[in-house]
Amino acid sequence: MQIKDETETNLINLRRTIYLTIMSSVDFEEAGHKLLKIKLEPGQEMELCIMLLECCSQERTYLRYYGLLGQRFCMINKIHQENFEKCFVQQYSMIHRLETNKLRNVAKFFAHLLGTDALPWHALAYIRLTEEDTTSSSRIFIKILFQEMSEHLGIRLLNERLNDPTMQDSLDSIFPKDNPKNTRFAINFFTSIGLGGITENLREYLKNMPRLIMQQQKPVSESDDESGSSGSESESSSSSSDDSDSESDDSRRKRRRRR
Repeated sequence: MQIKDETETNLINLRRTIYLTIMSSVDFEEAGHKLLKIKLEPGQEMELCIMLLECCSQERTYLRYYGLLGQRFCMINKIHQENFEKCFVQQYSMIHRLETNKLRNVAKFFAHLLGTDALPWHALAYIRLTEEDTTSSSRIFIKILFQEMSEHLGIRLLNERLNDPTMQDSLDSIFPKDNPKNTRFAINFFTSIGLGGITENLREYLKNMPRLIMQQQKPVSESDDESGSSGSESESSSSSSDDSDSESDDSRRKRRRRR
């Protein structure tokens, strides 16, 4: 008989070991060295990322120690990078449950990973910055996230990264261009948090939006005109054919009378 432990004792012991290792280390290099020695079974890599993020959120103020440790793990193994990306999605979906202090620490942690390219920027595609899709908690999270990235990279470099053509598919949800209302909301949001410089493209797009709409409507009107003209030509041709038929009938009747 094989006995299976349903009390998750091994998982609890693993989390305790990770927690004690993180809290007892002098710096992030020592913590990373000790954590790599822990034997993780397949599928348990996620527990390391969850515990690191949990320890970071429990601190009174954000400690750069956790960001450097997370960056080290992302650089060592791609599995950890993917797990931190999943953690980003999970944390943002449950951001309304976090207290303000935890929310601030989590936002600064992920801002460090994004600012150092430890976390791929396509993770930002999960954020949709509109009035309907955000709450007060998610707006605070986005505010702290971008302010920290601006301090880490500088406003000019941040603007260059956000305007990278290869990043546009991932950033369309943060800088929406589907509706003038959503575009104005995004511009006002970033302007209110002191990052109006990264909305120059949005402002230009909003200014040229009436002209773009007119250009889109022009081909439609032209196609309607062409279809109308073709219809009138067909009607005139049909009327001319009817007239010729009537003339042929009259000539036949006259010939019969003469006979």
